[in-house]
Amino acid sequence: MYRILLVEDDPDIRELIVQYFTKKEKDAFRVDIAVNGPRGLEKAAENPYDLLLLDVMLPELDGFAICREIRRSSDIPILFITARADESDILHGYALGCDDYVVKPFPLPVLYQKVGALIKRAKGLVRFPTLHAGSLSLNPNNGTVISDDREVTLTAKEYGILRVLLENKGSIISREQLLNRVWGYNHTTDERVLDTHIRNLRKALGTDGKIIKTAIGRGYTIEDC
Repeated sequence: MYRILLVEDDPDIRELIVQYFTKKEKDAFRVDIAVNGPRGLEKAAENPYDLLLLDVMLPELDGFAICREIRRSSDIPILFITARADESDILHGYALGCDDYVVKPFPLPVLYQKVGALIKRAKGLVRFPTLHAGSLSLNPNNGTVISDDREVTLTAKEYGILRVLLENKGSIISREQLLNRVWGYNHTTDERVLDTHIRNLRKALGTDGKIIKTAIGRGYTIEDC
């Protein structure tokens, strides 16, 4: 059984979500409730939840503030429920580290599927395709990196950089985007540290290191040889 924390001040929405999730599939989900921001933050800190459902507009402490605080110490999946469909609000939520959004009014089956998918992805129950470029491959399911038929040992940051670049092969990823994805959205890392990790990554990959290209003044990209 997966445990979800629903932080929502509207009693009608709370009731609909709880009833749907508890009746849709027996013993699949347990949904706990918090009716305001401070109580939601307390419960999230006290219990090992599998996912947080956060309303954006909450009394005392809004969903954005809760997300920001949770992301200081946890990578638990966070899904925002909001009546605010403005693109800037949605982008702000993603910048804080949320995983997905649903906009009110929303179909309960859609919310249910999103929650299930996020939890499975977070727990490694979803299989991801192996990423390739030239003779280089990265298997996201077991963390293995193969270059020229040899397994390459990378640091966590080097692995994170390589995965982001391979997932966006052919596109230029800015230094800020890499820092956000690998170091976290609240990073205070100097861009020169990133450049050092890129140099070390190229060295570790040997001849495959040349596929990591520098786009001067723009960032980095991976291209096939």
